[in-house]
Amino acid sequence: MSKPFHTIGLIGKPDHDGANQTLRKLFYWLEQQHYEILIEERIAKQLGCNKAEALTLCELGERCDLIIVVGGDGNMLGAARVLARFDVAVIGVNRGNLGFLTDISPDDFEEPLAQVLSGEYETELRFLLQAEIYRHGQLTSSNTAMNEAVLHPGRVANMIEFEVYIDDQFMYSQRADGMIVSTPTGSTAYALSAGGAILTPNLNAVILVPMFPHSLSGRPIVVDGNSEVKLIASPDMGSRALEVSCDGHITLAALPGDEILIRRAQHKLRLIHPKGHSYFEVLRTKLGWGSKLF
Repeated sequence: MSKPFHTIGLIGKPDHDGANQTLRKLFYWLEQQHYEILIEERIAKQLGCNKAEALTLCELGERCDLIIVVGGDGNMLGAARVLARFDVAVIGVNRGNLGFLTDISPDDFEEPLAQVLSGEYETELRFLLQAEIYRHGQLTSSNTAMNEAVLHPGRVANMIEFEVYIDDQFMYSQRADGMIVSTPTGSTAYALSAGGAILTPNLNAVILVPMFPHSLSGRPIVVDGNSEVKLIASPDMGSRALEVSCDGHITLAALPGDEILIRRAQHKLRLIHPKGHSYFEVLRTKLGWGSKLF
C-alpha cells in the first residue's frame, strides 16, 4: 500500500530547548523511514541542521503533504494562518501548556505518528476568520485569525463604544472594554476566559463575547458561521487609538468611525489526529472536568 504522505515539513517553537530536542528526535526518526524532510528556515538555523532543505512557511505549504508543528497552541495558530491557504495536512506535538490543537505527547510520539503515517488518522477542517478594517469606505488593513478577532482599546481597562451588525442588520450597541468574535476553535481560548460558551469544532458558528460590558444585559451570542459581523467604532470617541487583534499575534490599527468586518475566511486548516481522538476527552483533561462516575 502506498504511503499517504511522502514529504514532511517540521515547524517548531523558536528558542525552546524542549521543542528543539523533540524536533531532533523527530528528524532522525523520520529520516530512518526514508521520508523527504523539509524544515522551517528559522528552526533549521537554530538546530544547525544542514541535512534537510530549509524553507519558508509558504514554501513548506506548497511542497509538503504533511506538516508537524512542535510547540504550543500559539505556534499552531501562527502556522495555521499561513498554511490554511494550502491543501496540506497539519498535526501538532505538544511542547506548550494546554495543547488543545497540539495533541501528541513529545515523550512517546512514535506510535501515534506511525499510525498517522500509515494512513490511520482522523481529519478535521477548522475554519478561520478574515478581519478587515475600512475607513471612509477604503480598506486599510486585514488579516486572518484561527481563534478570534478582538476589537479593543490600545489601553487596558478602558471602555469603548461601538455598534454591532449581523449581515447588515443592527443588533445592538455596546459600551464595553471590547468585543471578541471567535471561531469554535477559539471558543476554548480568550472567549472562554471572558465567559463565552464552548463550541464543538464541527459547528459552522461564530460566538460574539462582549468584554466587561457596562450592562448586565450584555451576553455572549452565537450566530451562523456564514454571517458577516460588522463592528462600527463610535466616532464620538474622538481620536482614541483602537486595535483589532488576530489571535493575539497580529494587531491591526483602527480609529473611531472605522468599520470592522469579520467573516469566515475562504480557506480552512486541515488538522489531523491519530485514530481514536476525542474532543471531549481533550476538554476533560485540559479543563479538569470530572471523570465517569460508573
